[in-house]
Amino acid sequence: MVAAVLSPYAPGVHREERDRGAKLEEAVGLARAIDLDVRLAETVPLRRVTPATLIGKGVVERVKDSVKAQGIGLVVVDDRLTPVQQRNLEKALDAKVIDRTGLILEIFGARARTHEGRLQVELAALDYQRGRLVRSWTHLERQRGGFGFLGGPGESQIEIDRRLIGERMVRIKRDLEGVRRTRAVNRAGRRKARLPTVALVGYTNAGKSTLFNRLSGADVMAKDLLFATLDPTMRSIKLPSGKPCVISDTVGFVSDLPTHLVEAFRATLEEVLEADLIVHVRDIAHPDSEQQKADVEAVLHDLGVIEEGGGRLIIEALNKIDMLPPDIRHPLETRSHTGAERARQYPVSAMTGEGVDRLLEAIGGFLGRAGEAREVEVPLSDGATIAWLYRHGEVRSRHDEGEIARLTVALDAAASAQFERRLAR
Repeated sequence: MVAAVLSPYAPGVHREERDRGAKLEEAVGLARAIDLDVRLAETVPLRRVTPATLIGKGVVERVKDSVKAQGIGLVVVDDRLTPVQQRNLEKALDAKVIDRTGLILEIFGARARTHEGRLQVELAALDYQRGRLVRSWTHLERQRGGFGFLGGPGESQIEIDRRLIGERMVRIKRDLEGVRRTRAVNRAGRRKARLPTVALVGYTNAGKSTLFNRLSGADVMAKDLLFATLDPTMRSIKLPSGKPCVISDTVGFVSDLPTHLVEAFRATLEEVLEADLIVHVRDIAHPDSEQQKADVEAVLHDLGVIEEGGGRLIIEALNKIDMLPPDIRHPLETRSHTGAERARQYPVSAMTGEGVDRLLEAIGGFLGRAGEAREVEVPLSDGATIAWLYRHGEVRSRHDEGEIARLTVALDAAASAQFERRLAR
């Protein structure tokens, strides 16, 4: 389908620190990820937000002429549109209009391969559609009677549609709850076998799947494409020490990721929440790398992975160093070996394999770094904290006396900091 991409920006409305050109390039990349033929792509300055159409009347008229002249059938607005704005733009432009959320949902729908992935996408899409029924249907003004089981007499079509969507969402959430329970059982099995877990996270197209393949010898789809990976993949690998661990490849994040999308994928992202170590894979060659890092950290914060005061163990794999010019690459490598971030940042090229051995050694070092054993007392009634200690530490002994459980447990520095915060609460 022939498409146009409009990327609005306005001081005070969008973060000015994000490069406008990079923002537009990302939006075009999202459109091309589902094989749209982008004929028109431009940033649109907003002196003020127009309530009816978001963008101003002059821009609408100009885009309308381009749409007609180039036979454009779809206009992507790289922002969040209200249902009214979406409907008004479609009437004004005489073309289908979708916003950023709708575009991401289309990509997710096209990429989901597993039953779980399709359920998660459908849940997010239904949640999105439920608020847009007034735009999505052409028969909403009709009233119809019923037999009771289809809705009471006079129930409007929009009420029926909304109710059916709600019922479907309940069923999907029930199915996903089963997925969560299965994952919890699998995690418990790994903990019992003392298999630590490493989760790869990062901005979409940062090279997570390529690095995953390099580390695990797997053959996960890895392309220069936004959201190439949607369904999570896990593999067991051997660390340089010879000890095994499980590594997981997760869905990529993106700026302005809709909240209900994060919620829909919570079952998958629980693997990140439960990981012993998180490797944040960054495209260090991207001009917007620092802002992409901030976007990823914002999503991790929303998930509860990053808490106030820190504590969660996260290291950075600065990927694609093979694409950096020497005058930028050499200082970066020097800082990573000698600077303040030497224990947190590891320059690598997932494509060529450079730096991957050092990253693997670091992963093994962090996972093997159990702290000194300490004695803790926890009320037996506080089963959640006792379970947390078994999950995040190495419980070496336990004696229950009366209402108190006395445990000897070894915690690494990150888990120890988290435990202290739990006690403070």
